[in-house]
Amino acid sequence: MGDCTSSDVITIAASQIFDGIAVHGPGRVRITKGRIESVTFGESEPCASIQLPQDAILAPGFLDVQVNGGGGVLLNDEPTEAGVRRIVAAHRGAGTTGCLPTLITDRSEVIERLAAVAPACLKIPGVLGFHLEGPALNRSRMGIHPEAEIRVPDRRDLAAVKSFGGHGRSIVTLAPECVPASMIDELIGAGLRIAAGHSDATAAEVRLAVDRGISGVTHLFNAMSQLNAREPGLVGVALEDDRLFAGIICDGIHVDRAGLRVAFRCKGRDRLMLVTDAMPSVGTDDRQFLLQGKRITLNESRLTGPDGTLAGAHLTMIEAVRNAIALIGASLIDALIMASRTPAMFLGLEDELGRIAPGYRADLVAINSALEVVGTWVGGVGSTNEATMASHRG
Repeated sequence: MGDCTSSDVITIAASQIFDGIAVHGPGRVRITKGRIESVTFGESEPCASIQLPQDAILAPGFLDVQVNGGGGVLLNDEPTEAGVRRIVAAHRGAGTTGCLPTLITDRSEVIERLAAVAPACLKIPGVLGFHLEGPALNRSRMGIHPEAEIRVPDRRDLAAVKSFGGHGRSIVTLAPECVPASMIDELIGAGLRIAAGHSDATAAEVRLAVDRGISGVTHLFNAMSQLNAREPGLVGVALEDDRLFAGIICDGIHVDRAGLRVAFRCKGRDRLMLVTDAMPSVGTDDRQFLLQGKRITLNESRLTGPDGTLAGAHLTMIEAVRNAIALIGASLIDALIMASRTPAMFLGLEDELGRIAPGYRADLVAINSALEVVGTWVGGVGSTNEATMASHRG
């Protein structure tokens, strides 16, 4: 009984537990020093330190591999430890227990500033690595990225970008047709995962890049060569090649419902990942912000620049989960897998995250029957609003 109050041991009891494969319950998850020690099922025990509400389901925490900002912070403007903390905090309440803060195309100095603080940022609970979206993009598919900063990385850029290979599980989005093949090899050799995006590549160019080790696609359908009858483009290869994981912005704005359903049917829950592509407006009441000198306006959940170009998303992971069910017709299990287990696989963390099983990190989310987040834990440490969502027992 003494373990119930130990600072190193907690037990979470829930009527339903989604372990990353199936829903079971009732059950208990015992956590010791930030990792799951055991998962047991049957009648609840009085020793449980946290009893979730009766309608709650305990699941692996959400993993978001594309988070530009939140809490009023754009990573490009505040590539600092404090900036990253605010971004992480803005998404934690929506179930995100692990993310890749994302730096969009910018000057060399900005990449270097983030690289300098990356080791400190990785100590922030919930930071798994970083996502560098650019600068090696195709101007014809640049979206809201600043055209003046789009470039093939020089030696200075490359040194900074490669350093992220040693900072968690970081990824780089690039247009494979715009860089030498040797650069893809060099980045992968440095420990980075590479995603194709903001690209006008032909299917042949994409396939060659995948053969070299590109393993992801950034915001499927958006800012990329489309599927046509005789030229499948990046979209076609992404849908067809099971080696590729694809992130998708499931907000009903970036991709039509039909496109979402096609992607789900082609890729399935084990290769399609829910991402937010979130901007600073998330977690605030702000209706406008500046993105590298451009005024971005929020109107009915749509973020656009002065010319109407979509500028990221006003989206959280729990909203993406709800949308996957409503728009795609996915089951709750499918949606939870696309929000947790699949991104864990993409990042090579499938033995650490995305499951509730002995030995896994205790990064968890509790969701009620209305699909609202009622609690999160990162490394077994509960969110600040934990006391309001569950009854605690001594």
